[in-house]
Amino acid sequence: MSLSSNLYDIAFIGHVCFDEVIPYQGRPRVAPGSAVMCGALAAARVGKKVLVVTRMAPQDDDILESLRQNGVTVHVIPTVETTYMKVVHSSANVDERQIYQLANAGFFSLSDLPPLEARWVHLAGITDQEFSLDFIDGMKQQGYRLSADMQSFVRQVQPGTRQIAFQDVPAKMKIVGQMDMVKLDIVEAKVLTGNDDLQKAARMIEYWGCTEVVITQAEGVLAQAGGQTFYEKFSNRSIVGRTGRGDTTFAAYLACRLDQDVANSLKFAAALVSIKMETPGPFNGTLDDVLARMR
Repeated sequence: MSLSSNLYDIAFIGHVCFDEVIPYQGRPRVAPGSAVMCGALAAARVGKKVLVVTRMAPQDDDILESLRQNGVTVHVIPTVETTYMKVVHSSANVDERQIYQLANAGFFSLSDLPPLEARWVHLAGITDQEFSLDFIDGMKQQGYRLSADMQSFVRQVQPGTRQIAFQDVPAKMKIVGQMDMVKLDIVEAKVLTGNDDLQKAARMIEYWGCTEVVITQAEGVLAQAGGQTFYEKFSNRSIVGRTGRGDTTFAAYLACRLDQDVANSLKFAAALVSIKMETPGPFNGTLDDVLARMR
Protein backbone atom coordinates (compact mmCIF):
# COMPACT_ATOMS: atom_id res chain seq x y z
CA MET A 1 0.00 0.00 0.00
CA SER A 2 1.65 3.20 -1.15
CA LEU A 3 0.66 6.48 0.43
CA SER A 4 3.46 8.52 -1.12
CA SER A 5 1.12 10.35 -3.51
CA ASN A 6 -0.63 11.97 -0.56
CA LEU A 7 0.76 14.73 1.62
CA TYR A 8 -0.68 14.40 5.08
CA ASP A 9 -0.62 17.12 7.70
CA ILE A 10 0.00 14.64 10.52
CA ALA A 11 0.77 10.92 10.57
CA PHE A 12 0.00 9.25 13.90
CA ILE A 13 1.84 5.98 14.54
CA GLY A 14 0.79 3.74 17.43
CA HIS A 15 -1.57 1.03 18.60
CA VAL A 16 -5.31 1.43 18.56
CA CYS A 17 -6.92 -0.54 21.35
CA PHE A 18 -9.96 -1.54 23.31
CA ASP A 19 -10.19 0.62 26.44
CA GLU A 20 -12.02 -0.82 29.41
CA VAL A 21 -12.54 2.13 31.78
CA ILE A 22 -13.77 1.61 35.34
CA PRO A 23 -14.58 5.08 36.72
CA TYR A 24 -14.73 5.98 40.39
CA GLN A 25 -18.33 5.47 41.52
CA GLY A 26 -19.41 5.04 37.91
CA ARG A 27 -20.43 2.38 35.43
CA PRO A 28 -17.65 0.44 33.62
CA ARG A 29 -17.52 0.72 29.84
CA VAL A 30 -15.49 -0.73 26.96
CA ALA A 31 -14.86 1.33 23.84
CA PRO A 32 -12.26 1.75 21.09
CA GLY A 33 -9.49 4.03 22.27
CA SER A 34 -5.77 4.86 22.35
CA ALA A 35 -3.56 7.89 21.97
CA VAL A 36 -3.69 7.44 18.21
CA MET A 37 -7.48 7.36 18.03
CA CYS A 38 -8.02 10.34 20.36
CA GLY A 39 -5.33 12.35 18.61
CA ALA A 40 -6.23 11.53 15.03
CA LEU A 41 -9.93 12.27 15.53
CA ALA A 42 -9.18 15.62 17.17
CA ALA A 43 -6.88 16.68 14.33
CA ALA A 44 -9.23 15.44 11.62
CA ARG A 45 -12.30 17.11 13.08
CA VAL A 46 -10.60 20.52 12.96
CA GLY A 47 -9.73 20.09 9.29
CA LYS A 48 -6.32 18.42 9.11
CA LYS A 49 -5.47 15.66 6.65
CA VAL A 50 -4.56 12.74 8.89
CA LEU A 51 -2.98 9.31 8.48
CA VAL A 52 -2.95 6.56 11.11
CA VAL A 53 -0.47 3.69 10.96
CA THR A 54 -1.34 0.99 13.48
CA ARG A 55 -0.84 -2.64 14.44
CA MET A 56 -3.94 -4.72 15.19
CA ALA A 57 -5.83 -7.94 14.50
CA PRO A 58 -7.75 -7.67 11.18
CA GLN A 59 -10.89 -9.17 12.73
CA ASP A 60 -11.22 -6.06 14.91
CA ASP A 61 -11.25 -3.69 11.92
CA ASP A 62 -14.63 -2.26 12.88
CA ILE A 63 -13.04 -0.25 15.72
CA LEU A 64 -11.46 1.90 13.01
CA GLU A 65 -14.83 2.97 11.62
CA SER A 66 -14.96 6.29 13.49
CA LEU A 67 -11.56 7.22 12.07
CA ARG A 68 -12.59 6.48 8.51
CA GLN A 69 -15.94 8.25 8.93
CA ASN A 70 -13.99 11.39 9.90
CA GLY A 71 -11.76 11.24 6.83
CA VAL A 72 -8.71 9.63 8.42
CA THR A 73 -6.67 7.30 6.20
CA VAL A 74 -5.74 4.13 8.08
CA HIS A 75 -2.90 1.72 7.29
CA VAL A 76 -3.19 -1.53 9.28
CA ILE A 77 -0.22 -3.78 9.98
CA PRO A 78 -1.91 -7.13 10.75
CA THR A 79 -1.13 -8.86 14.05
CA VAL A 80 -2.49 -11.79 16.05
CA GLU A 81 -4.23 -9.65 18.68
CA THR A 82 -5.39 -6.07 19.19
CA THR A 83 -4.08 -4.20 22.22
CA TYR A 84 -6.51 -4.23 25.15
CA MET A 85 -6.16 -1.77 28.04
CA LYS A 86 -7.95 -1.65 31.39
CA VAL A 87 -8.03 1.64 33.33
CA VAL A 88 -9.26 1.70 36.94
CA HIS A 89 -10.01 5.04 38.66
CA SER A 90 -9.94 4.18 42.38
CA SER A 91 -10.58 7.71 43.71
CA ALA A 92 -12.15 11.01 42.74
CA ASN A 93 -8.71 12.27 41.66
CA VAL A 94 -8.72 11.65 37.91
CA ASP A 95 -4.91 11.62 37.82
CA GLU A 96 -4.84 8.59 40.13
CA ARG A 97 -5.48 5.43 38.12
CA GLN A 98 -4.25 1.87 37.68
CA ILE A 99 -3.64 0.75 34.11
CA TYR A 100 -3.23 -2.77 32.75
CA GLN A 101 -2.33 -4.03 29.27
CA LEU A 102 -4.16 -7.33 28.84
CA ALA A 103 -3.27 -7.84 25.15
CA ASN A 104 -0.47 -6.37 23.03
CA ALA A 105 -0.11 -5.89 19.25
CA GLY A 106 3.70 -5.67 19.37
CA PHE A 107 6.55 -3.39 18.30
CA PHE A 108 6.62 -1.34 15.09
CA SER A 109 9.48 -1.85 12.66
CA LEU A 110 10.61 0.35 9.80
CA SER A 111 9.80 -2.43 7.34
CA ASP A 112 6.16 -2.26 8.53
CA LEU A 113 5.69 1.27 7.33
CA PRO A 114 4.24 2.20 3.96
CA PRO A 115 5.92 4.98 1.99
CA LEU A 116 4.37 8.17 3.28
CA GLU A 117 4.68 11.92 3.08
CA ALA A 118 3.63 13.95 6.10
CA ARG A 119 4.32 17.42 7.41
CA TRP A 120 4.63 15.87 10.86
CA VAL A 121 4.93 12.36 12.35
CA HIS A 122 3.75 11.76 15.92
CA LEU A 123 4.70 8.60 17.82
CA ALA A 124 1.60 8.06 19.93
CA GLY A 125 2.21 4.88 21.89
CA ILE A 126 0.22 3.54 24.83
CA THR A 127 3.09 1.65 26.52
CA ASP A 128 6.76 0.77 26.14
CA GLN A 129 5.82 -2.15 23.87
CA GLU A 130 5.62 -0.12 20.63
CA PHE A 131 8.74 1.90 19.72
CA SER A 132 12.37 0.77 19.91
CA LEU A 133 15.38 3.09 19.78
CA ASP A 134 16.26 1.61 16.37
CA PHE A 135 12.81 2.52 15.07
CA ILE A 136 13.14 6.10 16.34
CA ASP A 137 16.65 6.41 14.85
CA GLY A 138 15.34 5.19 11.51
CA MET A 139 12.45 7.64 11.46
CA LYS A 140 14.79 10.50 12.32
CA GLN A 141 17.22 9.49 9.58
CA GLN A 142 14.38 9.67 7.06
CA GLY A 143 14.08 13.37 7.86
CA TYR A 144 10.61 13.53 9.41
CA ARG A 145 9.62 16.30 11.79
CA LEU A 146 9.05 14.08 14.76
CA SER A 147 7.27 14.20 18.11
CA ALA A 148 6.67 11.57 20.76
CA ASP A 149 4.27 10.97 23.58
CA MET A 150 6.60 10.10 26.46
CA GLN A 151 3.99 7.74 27.87
CA SER A 152 5.27 5.45 25.09
CA PHE A 153 8.38 4.87 27.23
CA VAL A 154 7.40 5.74 30.82
CA ARG A 155 4.45 3.32 30.89
CA GLN A 156 6.21 0.00 31.33
CA VAL A 157 4.31 -3.28 31.20
CA GLN A 158 5.20 -5.57 34.09
CA PRO A 159 5.58 -9.28 33.28
CA GLY A 160 2.99 -11.46 34.93
CA THR A 161 0.55 -8.88 36.27
CA ARG A 162 0.48 -6.87 33.03
CA GLN A 163 0.04 -3.77 35.21
CA ILE A 164 1.60 -0.56 33.91
CA ALA A 165 4.38 0.80 36.12
CA PHE A 166 5.39 4.41 35.58
CA GLN A 167 9.20 4.17 35.62
CA ASP A 168 12.20 6.21 34.57
CA VAL A 169 13.64 5.63 31.09
CA PRO A 170 17.43 5.13 30.88
CA ALA A 171 17.47 6.33 27.25
CA LYS A 172 15.25 9.38 27.93
CA MET A 173 17.85 11.98 26.90
CA LYS A 174 18.57 10.15 23.65
CA ILE A 175 14.86 9.86 22.86
CA VAL A 176 14.07 13.47 23.74
CA GLY A 177 17.12 14.71 21.83
CA GLN A 178 15.77 13.16 18.60
CA MET A 179 12.40 14.91 18.88
CA ASP A 180 11.22 18.25 17.55
CA MET A 181 8.47 18.18 20.19
CA VAL A 182 7.50 15.98 23.15
CA LYS A 183 4.27 15.51 25.09
CA LEU A 184 3.91 14.43 28.74
CA ASP A 185 1.49 14.65 31.61
CA ILE A 186 2.49 15.74 35.10
CA VAL A 187 2.94 12.15 36.33
CA GLU A 188 5.27 11.26 33.45
CA ALA A 189 7.15 14.53 33.85
CA LYS A 190 7.83 13.81 37.53
CA VAL A 191 8.98 10.26 36.77
CA LEU A 192 11.47 11.50 34.17
CA THR A 193 12.73 14.68 35.87
CA GLY A 194 12.00 14.11 39.56
CA ASN A 195 10.13 17.42 39.56
CA ASP A 196 6.38 18.04 39.76
CA ASP A 197 6.69 21.76 39.06
CA LEU A 198 5.53 22.02 35.45
CA GLN A 199 7.86 24.82 34.44
CA LYS A 200 10.94 23.31 36.06
CA ALA A 201 10.23 19.90 34.54
CA ALA A 202 9.66 21.42 31.09
CA ARG A 203 12.88 23.42 31.25
CA MET A 204 14.82 20.31 32.22
CA ILE A 205 13.42 18.37 29.27
CA GLU A 206 14.15 21.32 26.99
CA TYR A 207 17.74 21.22 28.24
CA TRP A 208 17.96 17.58 27.13
CA GLY A 209 17.68 18.77 23.55
CA CYS A 210 14.02 19.18 22.58
CA THR A 211 13.06 22.76 21.80
CA GLU A 212 9.31 22.38 22.42
CA VAL A 213 7.70 20.59 25.36
CA VAL A 214 3.99 20.24 26.18
CA ILE A 215 2.87 19.03 29.64
CA THR A 216 -0.72 18.54 30.81
CA GLN A 217 -2.17 18.36 34.32
CA ALA A 218 -5.72 18.34 35.70
CA GLU A 219 -6.06 22.14 35.68
CA GLY A 220 -4.40 23.04 32.37
CA VAL A 221 -1.53 22.70 29.92
CA LEU A 222 1.95 24.23 29.72
CA ALA A 223 4.18 24.69 26.69
CA GLN A 224 7.89 25.44 26.87
CA ALA A 225 9.27 26.66 23.55
CA GLY A 226 12.32 28.67 22.58
CA GLY A 227 13.11 29.40 26.22
CA GLN A 228 9.63 30.84 26.87
CA THR A 229 6.86 29.38 29.04
CA PHE A 230 3.15 29.50 28.18
CA TYR A 231 0.19 28.19 30.20
CA GLU A 232 -3.55 27.83 29.62
CA LYS A 233 -6.22 26.65 32.03
CA PHE A 234 -8.89 24.17 31.00
CA SER A 235 -12.53 25.32 31.09
CA ASN A 236 -14.34 21.98 31.26
CA ARG A 237 -17.46 21.72 33.43
CA SER A 238 -17.11 17.97 34.06
CA ILE A 239 -14.47 15.22 33.78
CA VAL A 240 -16.55 12.33 32.44
CA GLY A 241 -14.33 12.33 29.33
CA ARG A 242 -11.00 12.58 31.14
CA THR A 243 -9.51 9.48 29.44
CA GLY A 244 -7.51 10.72 26.45
CA ARG A 245 -7.04 14.22 27.87
CA GLY A 246 -3.32 14.49 27.13
CA ASP A 247 -3.53 12.77 23.75
CA THR A 248 -6.28 15.11 22.61
CA THR A 249 -4.55 18.20 24.00
CA PHE A 250 -1.35 17.48 22.13
CA ALA A 251 -3.05 16.58 18.85
CA ALA A 252 -5.02 19.83 18.97
CA TYR A 253 -1.88 21.78 19.81
CA LEU A 254 0.04 20.15 16.97
CA ALA A 255 -2.79 20.65 14.46
CA CYS A 256 -2.78 24.38 15.20
CA ARG A 257 0.98 24.66 15.65
CA LEU A 258 1.67 23.51 12.09
CA ASP A 259 0.65 27.01 10.97
CA GLN A 260 0.38 29.21 14.08
CA ASP A 261 2.44 30.37 17.06
CA VAL A 262 2.80 28.69 20.44
CA ALA A 263 0.46 30.97 22.40
CA ASN A 264 -2.49 30.66 20.03
CA SER A 265 -1.92 26.92 19.58
CA LEU A 266 -2.03 26.41 23.34
CA LYS A 267 -5.27 28.40 23.66
CA PHE A 268 -6.75 26.30 20.86
CA ALA A 269 -5.66 23.02 22.47
CA ALA A 270 -7.01 23.99 25.92
CA ALA A 271 -10.38 24.95 24.44
CA LEU A 272 -10.72 21.79 22.35
CA VAL A 273 -9.80 19.38 25.14
CA SER A 274 -12.10 21.20 27.57
CA ILE A 275 -14.99 20.36 25.25
CA LYS A 276 -13.76 16.78 24.91
CA MET A 277 -13.58 16.20 28.69
CA GLU A 278 -17.27 17.01 29.08
CA THR A 279 -18.28 13.90 27.07
CA PRO A 280 -16.89 10.34 27.19
CA GLY A 281 -14.90 9.23 24.15
CA PRO A 282 -12.78 11.09 21.60
CA PHE A 283 -13.44 14.72 20.65
CA ASN A 284 -16.69 14.91 18.71
CA GLY A 285 -17.03 18.66 18.28
CA THR A 286 -16.27 21.02 15.40
CA LEU A 287 -13.79 23.77 14.65
CA ASP A 288 -16.57 26.31 15.27
CA ASP A 289 -17.15 24.80 18.72
CA VAL A 290 -13.48 25.26 19.58
CA LEU A 291 -13.36 28.84 18.34
CA ALA A 292 -16.49 29.64 20.36
CA ARG A 293 -14.94 28.13 23.51
CA MET A 294 -11.77 30.17 22.94
CA ARG A 295 -13.88 33.35 22.91
